[in-house]
Amino acid sequence: MSDLLDRSSFTYWHEDVLRFGDLDRQNHVNNVAFASFCENGRVRFFDTVVRPLIGWDDLFVLVRIVIDYRHEVHYPGSIEVGTRLMKLGRSSVTFGQGLFNNGRCVATSEAVVVLMDVTTRKSRPFPDHAASTLRALAESLPKAIEQTA
Repeated sequence: MSDLLDRSSFTYWHEDVLRFGDLDRQNHVNNVAFASFCENGRVRFFDTVVRPLIGWDDLFVLVRIVIDYRHEVHYPGSIEVGTRLMKLGRSSVTFGQGLFNNGRCVATSEAVVVLMDVTTRKSRPFPDHAASTLRALAESLPKAIEQTA
């Protein structure tokens, strides 16, 4: 996940405001808030890039998330969340994210989200047009991205 430390590897950004309620007993932003910042970045990416290709009624399920906490963050302030595609699967997308505060990377994350069939509640493949558009997007990113069949 070392390339996720590099701001230039991201083209999609979302900014979150730190809230007083995000603080823990040590008076720094709680690690649970970091997961929320990552989710907000993924949702922004989905709403902007993926949803127009799939449909607003389709379901996505978060099946894996890893967060590496690199520096503590203090209130007040903001978090900039960079989000990019890391890997495309038949029915899944792996996102890489970097969280930045005052120009410094404070956390990195990888998350796997799966497209789920509403009826069977099992994974289903991306429609061909969505898969080809997402692959083209992945190929246009500044870093090499692993793609799977």
